Amino acid sequence: MTMTTVIHDPLVAERLRAERGASGADRYDEVWENVYIMAPMPNHEHQVLVGRFTRVLDEIVTDAEAGDVVPGVNVSDRVDGWETNFRVPDVAVFLKTTSAVNHDQFWCGGPDFLVEIVSPHDQTGQKLGFYGAVKTRELLVVDRDPWRIDLFRHDGDSLRRVATSQVGEGVWLESQVLGLRLRLQSGTDRPHIEVQHTATGRSWRI
Repeated sequence: MTMTTVIHDPLVAERLRAERGASGADRYDEVWENVYIMAPMPNHEHQVLVGRFTRVLDEIVTDAEAGDVVPGVNVSDRVDGWETNFRVPDVAVFLKTTSAVNHDQFWCGGPDFLVEIVSPHDQTGQKLGFYGAVKTRELLVVDRDPWRIDLFRHDGDSLRRVATSQVGEGVWLESQVLGLRLRLQSGTDRPHIEVQHTATGRSWRI
């Protein structure tokens, strides 16, 4: 059973945020139009996936000096008062040609490509509207219950799902932004994500 906790006492809220900040537990916390969202620390598998996506995308993007790959970054839709509305994707890619602007503590505008890994009780689905509004070009959602990967692409109005890959189907997701092909395949301990870079022919397993 999930439970929502609402804290109306500003002193208690301030103390709790300070405690989370001191311990590092606030790394993935977000603010949705002045509503503070406290995210649980991701489990081991989630963190492994983040690390592997970051490594692969670094080899494709960073090594080619084509942009930056960031695991966990504040993305807002405004400069003034950005702290009142921001999201923290698991992995974000900002190409050198990006329209988003780096303000050091946060980026204003959507990444060119981002990855969200779904965890129990999180609100990944409710973040799609925000990512679309800030003009995120492509979004990869990795769901693990059951396993599937979905690719969304901005159509000029919002993010739309363009393809889904599930175990046993062999369907490739084609990223136009990064020139990647991704598909979900069966594995020994868990399904894995096969990634191919069309320009170089290199491939990885995540």
